[in-house]
Amino acid sequence: MATVTNFENVSHPSKTDLRQFAELFMPLFVASTDEAKREAIAALSQHPSVPSAVAFFIACQPISLAAPFLIASKSLDDDTLITIARTQGAAHARAIVRREDLSPTVIDALVGLRHAEDLKRPEEETVAAEPQAAASPEEPKVEEKTDKIAAVSALEEEMRQRIKQMAHHLNRPESDTLGLRRLSEVQEALLVRFARERNARQFAVALADSLSSSYWLSERIMLDISGAQLATTLTGLGMEFSEAAFVLQCFYPHLAAAEGDMSRAEALLDRLDIIESEERLESWRRADSYTHGRERPARSAPVVHRTGTRG
Repeated sequence: MATVTNFENVSHPSKTDLRQFAELFMPLFVASTDEAKREAIAALSQHPSVPSAVAFFIACQPISLAAPFLIASKSLDDDTLITIARTQGAAHARAIVRREDLSPTVIDALVGLRHAEDLKRPEEETVAAEPQAAASPEEPKVEEKTDKIAAVSALEEEMRQRIKQMAHHLNRPESDTLGLRRLSEVQEALLVRFARERNARQFAVALADSLSSSYWLSERIMLDISGAQLATTLTGLGMEFSEAAFVLQCFYPHLAAAEGDMSRAEALLDRLDIIESEERLESWRRADSYTHGRERPARSAPVVHRTGTRG
């Protein structure tokens, strides 16, 4: 629809633009063909500023039309997603489950839905089963009952595992860093500088300061010659990917070798999960606070070089 195309071209629509689009879209949508409706919804699912009234209207359309919007649109807030899941039925809830950015609030609501079986049972099976049950008053055979129970159990287990996986990875969005250690620009610049200079001692002091930990913890992290612990630490602290790869290659030269189309350092970082790295880093810091407190050498402490042996 031309209305959608014009709206797509406005990257930052004003309140007037949003109101006018909402007024024009709904009657034009109703009068359009199914193909035009699908094209319009596919386009709007990628637009970050769809008016809330239009977003709700689209989300309530039959699942054959609404699915792309439910899965991808950033214009659907948590309250709207929960309302849609609770009021529009299993197919809409299944589409919402496929979103990549589900918040803990929405996950809890999905888990709490009473139609857990329907979330994983294709609608076609439900529709096909109803006339069959009406036409045949006889009880199904024991084998058929067993097969159906087994199928439902398998679907329920799949749903359970999927929710667990989402809860693990999406329990806290990666953008939510409240209460976590994060590198300041100055701290990151210092770490990169000391890495460039191959100054392991000053790097360890700066790392301990960034972690608010003992010098012992930062030194232990750096003593892992595989580089995995430092990679986990830099990822958990939120260091920029290319900077972290550079630091790793400075202290662990073997990580500069190529691995496919990346260096080994980049491949190591790429395999790390950000949230898992943050959680592991926090566990290291807690253990360190119990055993070593906050002792670390002064930033200006000199390096002592021993040139002789004791008599």
